[in-house]
Amino acid sequence: MTAQTLKEVASAGSTTGCATCQALHCPGWEAMPLSFDSANLSPIGTLRQTDAQAAEPTLDEYHPARSNYWSEDAPIAVNHHPYNRCDVWACQSCARAFLRYTEYGGYYVESRIRTVAAELVVDPG
Repeated sequence: MTAQTLKEVASAGSTTGCATCQALHCPGWEAMPLSFDSANLSPIGTLRQTDAQAAEPTLDEYHPARSNYWSEDAPIAVNHHPYNRCDVWACQSCARAFLRYTEYGGYYVESRIRTVAAELVVDPG
């Protein structure tokens, strides 16, 4: 999925959520709440490069305005970490778009989620 397609998906769905997904208040990256039934989300695409010849995804992040990984206003740069390791999901009820990926730390594995705000999606190249 390209940055443009991701913007379109985010714009087509709800920006505030519904009764089904309102528990997911995640304008920045957060751990997937264990109490949320993830069966209420449907996979709709990926930001991962699927080409067999693609290089290993970069671990470089994109923060031109001094945001950081956890910032609610951090740009969603599709070719930069962690977005280049994300799948795109949508609420089955209101089509609100989310990004999901799994963080593999030294001693833990954590599923993370972030709401897609169309105005934050960028493609810096």
